[in-house]
Amino acid sequence: METERLRELPAVHELIEKLAPLTQRFPRALVVAEIRRALDEMRGDILAGHPAGLAPETRVERALAAIEKPSLRRVINATGVVLHTNLGRAPLESITLAAGYSNLEYDLASGRRGKRDVHTAALLERLLGAPGITVNNNAAAVFLALHELAAGGEVVVSRGELIEIGDGFRIPEIMARSGAVLREVGTTNRTRIEDYRAALNERTRLLLRVHPSNFRISGFTARPELKELTALGRERGLPVYEDLGSGCLVDLREFGVDEPLASESLKAGADLVSFSGDKLLGGPQAGILAGKPELVARLRRNPLFRALRLDKLIYGALERTLRSLLLERWDEVPALRMIRQPAERIRARAEALAARLPGLRLQTVPGESVIGGGATPEQAIPTWLIAIDCADAVAAERRLRQHQPPVVARIQDERLVLDLRTVLEEEEETLAGALAAL
Repeated sequence: METERLRELPAVHELIEKLAPLTQRFPRALVVAEIRRALDEMRGDILAGHPAGLAPETRVERALAAIEKPSLRRVINATGVVLHTNLGRAPLESITLAAGYSNLEYDLASGRRGKRDVHTAALLERLLGAPGITVNNNAAAVFLALHELAAGGEVVVSRGELIEIGDGFRIPEIMARSGAVLREVGTTNRTRIEDYRAALNERTRLLLRVHPSNFRISGFTARPELKELTALGRERGLPVYEDLGSGCLVDLREFGVDEPLASESLKAGADLVSFSGDKLLGGPQAGILAGKPELVARLRRNPLFRALRLDKLIYGALERTLRSLLLERWDEVPALRMIRQPAERIRARAEALAARLPGLRLQTVPGESVIGGGATPEQAIPTWLIAIDCADAVAAERRLRQHQPPVVARIQDERLVLDLRTVLEEEEETLAGALAAL
């Protein structure tokens, strides 16, 4: 049976003749390659005993159509997770960069070569009160700091701060790769300043404090205040470095988000801080390091800084975000606009949208939004949800994902649930059309 099915497969030249119109739209070599790929897949299916499936012509047509369509696309996030890791974390405003060349590394005033980080340096210093540099993400920032400040020596860190964040990034492993030696102190739940003091020796290069962005330890716990750690660092002539993870530059406590501010850590005496650009800062993926001028200068001179530097597109997006923060134009930063939006405003939007969908069985109900992105665990923001009763909520959720543009919702208590906190107001018309199609 399998032999007969294999013999029935058409030859490559036969399919080229049938698909001749495609060679007018696509390079002939690409069409031939996709024909061979489709035939290989069919042979594999036959040998595995799978049913016939799609005809080879259809497989080739679909493969070419998929190649022609961008893989990275805009989606509508109706989950209520503001910094959705799978959806690119902080949403960005539409950014228009000048076409053609730019002054990325050119000083227009002097007519000489410049430095690319000048486009964000002045903004960071005004926001933080300390000089700063940027690399391609916060993991890179941590690696650069450890490599420059502690390679070949010991770094003292509490056992309760040896965290793992998304995609397997572990503090002990990144430390080992940087050439620094981990010196653990204290216990998982309790570490005292005396534990740090007892661990210091002639090989100690750095005191590291890591903010546990994505988890909380509660109950019988203790950790030194940052001021205690920085006082110990000054006493022993050791720099104190705090990795803040989420990178909050704006006080959001009145909106239900309690995260340490980078500026407060620096005021408390930290010699160096690092944090992400695409979390609570609200910008593109980046890692930001700021602190004492002499330390930042050392980091900038490290050869790894060039390997980890940002591209001009990221600089453009980050500069725009930082400028909006400095000018306190919070609504120009979508993530901050979403976090700051009152629940009653979301309720009004949800009820207005629900009124446009009389064909669906739905309710507007109170609920909770979350920050996400490895930030603010166990903290939620009150919101209002659109809850839709469906015969098959799983199938309805899948249909929304297949819409153009895709709509990502969630299922809760066997109902399809949408939270407009994370839906831009200009996306509501498109969302209404996707829901009406259900």
